Amino acid sequence: MSQIESIYQHYLSHPVVCTDTRSISAGCLFFALKGEHFDANTFASEALKQGAAFAIIDNADFKANDKCILVADVLTVLQDLARHHSSQLRIPIIGLTGSNGKTTTKELINAILAEKYQTFATKGNLNNHIGVPLSVLSITKNTEIAIIEMGANHQKEIEFLCTIAQPTHGMITNIGMAHLDGFGGFEGVKKGKAELFAYLKNTDGIAFINQDNAVILEMSIVAGLNHLVYYGTEGENSVTGQLLKSDPLIELSWKKQEESFQVKANLTGAYNFENVLAAICIADFFDLSPDQINDGLSGYFPNNNRSQLTKTATNTVICDFYNANPSSMAAALGNISILQAKTKVAIIGDMFELGPETEKQHHEIAALAEKSGLDTVILIGKHFYALKNEFKGLFFNTPKDAEAWLKDNPLTDSLVLLKGSRGMALEQLLPLL
Repeated sequence: MSQIESIYQHYLSHPVVCTDTRSISAGCLFFALKGEHFDANTFASEALKQGAAFAIIDNADFKANDKCILVADVLTVLQDLARHHSSQLRIPIIGLTGSNGKTTTKELINAILAEKYQTFATKGNLNNHIGVPLSVLSITKNTEIAIIEMGANHQKEIEFLCTIAQPTHGMITNIGMAHLDGFGGFEGVKKGKAELFAYLKNTDGIAFINQDNAVILEMSIVAGLNHLVYYGTEGENSVTGQLLKSDPLIELSWKKQEESFQVKANLTGAYNFENVLAAICIADFFDLSPDQINDGLSGYFPNNNRSQLTKTATNTVICDFYNANPSSMAAALGNISILQAKTKVAIIGDMFELGPETEKQHHEIAALAEKSGLDTVILIGKHFYALKNEFKGLFFNTPKDAEAWLKDNPLTDSLVLLKGSRGMALEQLLPLL
């Protein structure tokens, strides 16, 4: 029996994986991962004291007893264990990636499919080389369908994550201006995301394709996928939809064959229409009834600071500050510009990981914000601040600087867009709104 198979037997008896001693549960397997500023090998004994069944370590100095399993590299073993687990599963695994909207789409798919099935979906955005293995190892014997989100900031990453998650079905939400630095430009983003289609081609998997998206459609053709399920606003689709309203929440009609249905989603932003339609298409493919689909969709309320409409004591805030890139920023500005409100304010923060495109993309977003017809535009971060002499608006180097201004000039009775890259931590401004 190989070491992975041996550890897998322990996992089957103790099917909970922990990587942090602050969240140890009785009987779990503790994986002592290393990072730039920490080495969890040093916490192995503590994890066992707190109730972990075994600790997987890669430093012999911390092998306190037989409950410490020494391996060559803990991260590799975690990934191999997840790969082994997914190979044992006999359920649909939906792999999801894209530049924008993947987390919202994942949440929508999960909310709807849960009307009929026992589902598992990636928690938060645990979608990288550590998060995907942890997600896969959270799929239990009771799970009937799993939705695994896969993120990437360089080529070959989606290819690698597919070997771990082993999706049977997949979808790319869209291709946008995200992680340009790591991918090497827009064409690099396309190539990186297309790795999901390549995996599905090689494993005879099924892909869900938005026919309205020419880039995705072309990528599916180039990949030579054998099994395609289409959705969109026109043409021959499994599910066809139309956006009816988006002020402030989305309302749409959708039809399969000649039957039509209508539903309202608790999401703001016309750009979320395609995410909603994708979730409807996938749910229809897995044989949910129209009533189950509409119930699941209308019962979903976002709480992850993505396209989330929040009423404060004095304003209505579009909380969209979990992350940002030029594509999603342009969509968010376009959305607030068409919404009805007495006063409209955009508070936007720097966008990260744009590499050589950084200056150009911030310039384009600042120009777009200036032309959006908003009452006030507040731009925060060193990249936006460098443009303070070129555009109208209020420019601040840091969120703390903006916080001081907001305290002196409180916003009231306004619709406020709050959006920026995760590293800008714009949530610190929410109490002032």
